[in-house]
Amino acid sequence: MGNNVTIYARDHAVVDGINSLHQNIKYMKDVPLTETLKATNSLDEHTLSSVTVILFSIPTQHLRDILEKTKPFVTRNHLTIFVNKGIEISTGLLPCDIVEEIWGKDIGCAATYLVSGGNFVPFQLTPKFFTLALVRPQVYDCTDVIGVEVAGALKNVIALAAGACAGLGFQQNARAAIITRGLAEIMRVGVKLGADPLTFSGLSGVGDLFLTAQSEKSRNFTVGYRLGKGETLEHVLATLGSVAEGVETTKAAYELCKRIGVESPVCDAVYSVLYGGSEVKDAVKALMGRDPHAEFHGL
Repeated sequence: MGNNVTIYARDHAVVDGINSLHQNIKYMKDVPLTETLKATNSLDEHTLSSVTVILFSIPTQHLRDILEKTKPFVTRNHLTIFVNKGIEISTGLLPCDIVEEIWGKDIGCAATYLVSGGNFVPFQLTPKFFTLALVRPQVYDCTDVIGVEVAGALKNVIALAAGACAGLGFQQNARAAIITRGLAEIMRVGVKLGADPLTFSGLSGVGDLFLTAQSEKSRNFTVGYRLGKGETLEHVLATLGSVAEGVETTKAAYELCKRIGVESPVCDAVYSVLYGGSEVKDAVKALMGRDPHAEFHGL
């Protein structure tokens, strides 16, 4: 049995493939899809009025456009779920902020936000967030919306740095240092924005960060690793086969940190490689050669 599900896609070929062949010809083309899954390239009243649950799984940089298109047709009667991780480049806003700005607080405050924590399947729950485990579902409460979203966005930037270190041949000690200092950086940003520091010790903080910044299954780690091996960013992104949100989040995070006055050496190093023309080895060398100071500086 199961539920009838409609998936939105901009690519007409993907829509046609799902509807006629029951397969996604662009992603997972060898996986047969159930006939109860249909596809559409329209977000009109007909599509949205007939559903009860709407799941948004799109890059944060495109969230605003989709919210504008769906705004006339979404009501409080819909269960809206967001799995976006990132920071909007043009505004520095988190996904929950964008949702409330476009849809209004009445609908935005009723939305649910899923943020992974601990592996590539679980999730973490505040009044708007929840965490589920794959084998035996578990729910953990968290009321810190800002902390959960900051952690979910910035861990991808740290994963890029950790992957680059691995690509250069650095072993576990150096990579652990990058991840640990990256966590402190995430905490500084979160606390500055009003987050609870304890949030970063939980599933959405260290749990998600440690896995994303160490696993070859992580898209952002993979991008960093391949950059460390000498590939160009353009070639990596063109052949990755999926979206690594950390690349665009780096630009947004860099600008956000400068605007709110938070020291962000790891983010700065990643930004210098992605957008400043720096060599990976030079950026890592500069990062490792910083003057020492108190471990919890800025917190």
